[in-house]
Amino acid sequence: MLIHEFRILLPISVEEYKVAQLYAVAEASKGETGGGEGVEVLANEPYKNGDEEGQFTHKIYHTQSKVPGWIRALAPKGALEIHEKAWNAYPYCRTVLTNEYMGDQFTIEIITSHRPDFGNHENVHGLEEAQWQSCKVVEIDIASDLGEPKDYKEDEDPSKFKSLRTGRGPLSIGWQRALVTDGTPHMCCYKLVKAEFKWRMFQGKVESAIQKMEKRLFTNFHRKLFCTMDSWYGMTMDDIRKMEEETKKELDEMRNIGEAKVGPGNPGGPPSPTNPVEPGGPGLPRRPTEPVRPFGPGRATVR
Repeated sequence: MLIHEFRILLPISVEEYKVAQLYAVAEASKGETGGGEGVEVLANEPYKNGDEEGQFTHKIYHTQSKVPGWIRALAPKGALEIHEKAWNAYPYCRTVLTNEYMGDQFTIEIITSHRPDFGNHENVHGLEEAQWQSCKVVEIDIASDLGEPKDYKEDEDPSKFKSLRTGRGPLSIGWQRALVTDGTPHMCCYKLVKAEFKWRMFQGKVESAIQKMEKRLFTNFHRKLFCTMDSWYGMTMDDIRKMEEETKKELDEMRNIGEAKVGPGNPGGPPSPTNPVEPGGPGLPRRPTEPVRPFGPGRATVR
């Protein structure tokens, strides 16, 4: 098992991010669905487990065209479907990704803690000392980091975007230091990703590839989230739930018409919340995993 903790500092409050994240995931899902592929929402409902309560989601990512052709030819039915179960007890979340064909040989778990700080707290997930010592901490700067050069989009560049509704941005060099003194809302996403792939001949290579792709996903996702601020700012959770219901209906229709989307989700394109497979890679599921806090059916984590 390979464990990384990704820290993503944002000029957004914890309260704002709750809405922003769900909005961005819904929009990304629509952009990746069509032609029999994309996101299928099986469940999106409240859950309660003792004193913990939140929203449970179960999704299937249909990824047929997002893996190399030779894998499609060899893979049995169901092997190219990724199941995502998430327990979102915001500000803590846990997400688990699995593949029914591989069973317990493959798991990605992501545990996220959203905190109103500057990303300067250690071991927020409470790992045991030995695990924490083996955990690699990776800081992501949404203004200057880029998943890969081909991922760049000018309208998703925080160093150029300025919100008309909030006045935030553009994020210039040293923007993190300015947060400390200028009173701008701020928070940090601490994402603990546990990647486990038990096929010994490929374990190290695949687990490293998963962590690399998770960083790329988190980077691109949060760059876009910031640059769509004027779309989600001011929305309420009621607005979001209505949007999610409408999105589910749209996704069900879109999966059954047209062609598989050619774009970020397909081989060679950047990863996205609806593309959990490494483009052009080994055709193995990629997605965040985190340990910590005893969430309901397994502490929930959402992007």
